[in-house]
Amino acid sequence: MSGEAPTTEATVIVRRGPLVGPVLSAVVAMLAARADCPVDRLDDALLLADAIAAHGPDQGADGRLRVHITASSEGLELQVGDLRDGGGAALLEAASLPGVGNVLERVADTVEVAEEPDELRLRLAFAPPIG
Repeated sequence: MSGEAPTTEATVIVRRGPLVGPVLSAVVAMLAARADCPVDRLDDALLLADAIAAHGPDQGADGRLRVHITASSEGLELQVGDLRDGGGAALLEAASLPGVGNVLERVADTVEVAEEPDELRLRLAFAPPIG
């Protein structure tokens, strides 16, 4: 393909249940593919989606979670919002596994917890920085 892939976005509202992981992963994969995401980074993006699906709904302010996904040729960003007070930090903490460490911090290039509004922001770059 020639030219730069366009920026694409989607917002997914998820609740607890068996379809959270598959639905969120499918949306992330679709947007990443449209942005010409390299295969190795696609695996990383799906790991982020799985961790959010596994631990995110418990941190939702009313049992639901808003995940805004933005994909471009430069990378993928996930903004996890509609969290209860302290939910961003709690979601980040819940993604730690014994012997592995924090999955979100190990996979994402940038991890930010915001307090106003309470949300977790994850960025995954598709190409290493030049310089």
